[in-house]
Amino acid sequence: MNAQTERLTLTGAAGAIEAARDAAADGVPSRGVAVIAHPHPLFGGTMDNKVVQTLARAFVACGWTAVRFNFRGVGGTAGVHDEGRGELEDLLVVVRQVAPEGSGAVPIALAGFSFGAFVTSHALARLWGERAVERAVLVGTAASRFKVADVPAEAHLRTLVVHGEADDTVPLSAVMDWARPQTLPVTVVPGGGHFFHGQLPLLKGLVMRHLQSAP
Repeated sequence: MNAQTERLTLTGAAGAIEAARDAAADGVPSRGVAVIAHPHPLFGGTMDNKVVQTLARAFVACGWTAVRFNFRGVGGTAGVHDEGRGELEDLLVVVRQVAPEGSGAVPIALAGFSFGAFVTSHALARLWGERAVERAVLVGTAASRFKVADVPAEAHLRTLVVHGEADDTVPLSAVMDWARPQTLPVTVVPGGGHFFHGQLPLLKGLVMRHLQSAP
């Protein structure tokens, strides 16, 4: 994202995981570490996707260290695409390495876009009973293509779900069908497409407002 972006090589089950870390903005009290997941690897998704970078910028502006990473088989990350199973393990191992548990553990946040939101939903469900997840952000959640995990009821107020009204990759109706049984609110961007072209500043603002709100 900028000259201060730190490139990392982490270790996952399939081998090396390529990642990038951006520290919280100067003068902003540190709030923890946010791990952000990218869209589908087989359709060009990488940690440098514009929506993923927008999420990272929002977290950094609000005092979080943002860590983006490439799923297996993408860029410098070893392995091959695993339809979400291995990718979930990738995400969880990134969390463990950039925000270890134990004495002095820092707060964590999770975010994802499209396929990455699907994987993030399962990471949230897996981690929720183990450690505190302060914030979660799911954007363009791929509910029409994958079985997205339910958001734990206690995590609803800490979770922001954003979807474009005119998303032709993942229809809004699919996300509403997933959210409705949970009574999970969905923030709809009028006229927004899957990649939020021309609306990334609005997306950043929505995420920042969520991060700055009371839990």
